Parts: sequence; C-alpha cells; structure tokens
Amino acid sequence: MKLYDCATAPSPRRVRIFLAEKRLTVPTVQVDLRNGEQFTPTFRALNPACTVPVLELDDGATITDILSICRYFEELYPDPSLIGQSPEERALIGSWLSRIDWDGFYGAMDAFRNSTPGLKARALPGPEPYEQIPALAERGRARVQHFFAWVDARLAENEFICGPKFTIADISGMVAIDFAGWARLTPPEHMAHLRRWHAAVSARPSSKA
Repeated sequence: MKLYDCATAPSPRRVRIFLAEKRLTVPTVQVDLRNGEQFTPTFRALNPACTVPVLELDDGATITDILSICRYFEELYPDPSLIGQSPEERALIGSWLSRIDWDGFYGAMDAFRNSTPGLKARALPGPEPYEQIPALAERGRARVQHFFAWVDARLAENEFICGPKFTIADISGMVAIDFAGWARLTPPEHMAHLRRWHAAVSARPSSKA
C-alpha cells in the first residue's frame, strides 16, 4: 500500500499524526499541490476529487476520506485505540469529531481559502474553479471563534476533548487550530484550558509527523 500525501497540507497531516500515534510506517508519495499535480490525469485516476490524502491498497483500491483511512488502520491495528473501543466511545468520539470538522476545520478553510489572493478561483479544494466569496471568509472567521470557545469550555473539565484519553478528536482539533493560524486566527489569551491542551498535544512526538 502507499499513502499519497502533501507535507504542507493540513488534511493529510491528520492521517500522518494518526499513523505516528499507532507507530505505523506507510510508504508515501508526495503530491505537489502547489504546482497542480493533483489535477493531472494520473492523479485523477486515483482520486477524481483531486485531493489528498489517498490511501492506495495493494489490490489497487483507493480510500480518499480521512476518517475512513484512519478507521481502516484502527481495524487492522486496534492498539492504541484512537477511535474508541466500545460503541459508546466510538459514538462520542464520532460526534465530537463531526463538530470539530464543521466549525473548526471547515470554518478555517472558508476563512483561508476565500481570502488568500493566491487561491482565486480555488475557494474549495477539488477540480472545480469556485470563486472566492469574501462574506464566507468573514463567516469562517466567526465560526472559528465559536470553535475556540466551545473547545475551551469542553476542556475546562477534561484533559482531552473526549475525556481522559487522547483520541482522533484531539488530532483533528489540533490540526484545525494550526490550520486556522494560516488565516491569522489564534486562540485568545484568556482561553487557558484550550491553550493548555493545545500546548500538550503539540508537544507529542506525533504532532511533528
């Protein structure tokens, strides 16, 4: 198998951190997003959505969704558990993960991609040339501030987002916060719980993957 990656992109970083926490090494192929390699016929044959990450299995099947890739490795290598061991844990982690994606990651994406000059006609990842909408950038910034606030409140009573254990929700939350920094959005100084947690998860060796 091989993982199609881009070292500078936030989405495949979530998979790299997940694999690092599992102590797994997967051969990778770097895709040059800056120069449009994702739009070549060769890459489109792997993933018509023209995005990374892509996990290509030995039989040629491809998995193009971040969570599905992580679930695949969780099934193969259940220890340490990052997606939950019981139905309750999996449901709890899944619900927080969805919320992180919705307000955090996608909010940051709207803020960044709709305001960056170099991304004109690239307001959404993928093959379609969507134009930037400044109002969506403004709304994205508001969503990210909301994301900061509810994660800070959640962490007032929990070491990690889903309780006492580090999970995929913490991976996604950290990457979302770091991605928001691309749009010059950082957690306010008074959010001590969020800043404590972010410093702790950022200090894990996997965060450098």
